[in-house]
Amino acid sequence: MIKLSVVLLTVIFFSLAGMARAEAPDQVGGFVLNQDIKKFEDRVIMDTALPVRYAENIEEVEIKFTKGFKSGLIAFGTCEQPGHIVRIKLKYADSSKEFYKSLLKRFKKRFGKPDEYRGDPFKIVDAWKWSFINQQNQSISLILQHNTKDEQEKMGNSVKLTNSTLIEKDLLCYKRKQLNYRERLRQREWKAVATQDSGWELFIPR
Repeated sequence: MIKLSVVLLTVIFFSLAGMARAEAPDQVGGFVLNQDIKKFEDRVIMDTALPVRYAENIEEVEIKFTKGFKSGLIAFGTCEQPGHIVRIKLKYADSSKEFYKSLLKRFKKRFGKPDEYRGDPFKIVDAWKWSFINQQNQSISLILQHNTKDEQEKMGNSVKLTNSTLIEKDLLCYKRKQLNYRERLRQREWKAVATQDSGWELFIPR
C-alpha cells in the first residue's frame, strides 16, 4: 500500500512538472508588447508606418539600427488601443546556422520544448513555435526561424513575438466601427442619380 502511494505521488509530481510552463514572454530586443509605440519613438522610424496587408487596422514601422539586429518591424493597433504594440518581428544580424542552433538551445532552456514545428520537412525553413497564455489570459506566440534559401520567407535568423489576443480585439474594434459607419451612410437620404440612358437601354449591356 505504501509502495503504491509512493508510485502515485511520483506520477503526480512528474505530471505537474510536465504541465508547468515558463512565464509568457512579452519583450525581445528591447521592445515590449502592449506598450505604446510612442515610448520607442527614438528606436523606430515612424515615417515608415504602413498598414499590414489584409489587416489594415494594424500598422508596422521599421526599427532604427539596433546592435545585434539587422532589421525589424514593430506592429501596433489603431483601434482598440491605438499605438499599442501587438507584434515584434526582428531579424538577427548573425544569419548563420550555428547562431540559430545556439539561440534554439537557449530558447528551449528558458521556455521548454516548442509546441509546434513551423518549418518544412526538408528544413529549408527551420522554425519552431511556442504558445503561451499570460497572466491577463492573453494568447502569446513565439517563433524562432532560420532560413537561407526560401525567398518567400524572411531570410537569415529571425524571431517573432505576437500577442494574438490584442490583434483580435483590435480587428473586432475596426470591424465594428466600419459597420457603424456603413449603417450611418445607409440611414442618410440619398437622391437618385439620373443617367443618360432610360428604359431597357439602362439595364442591358451593349
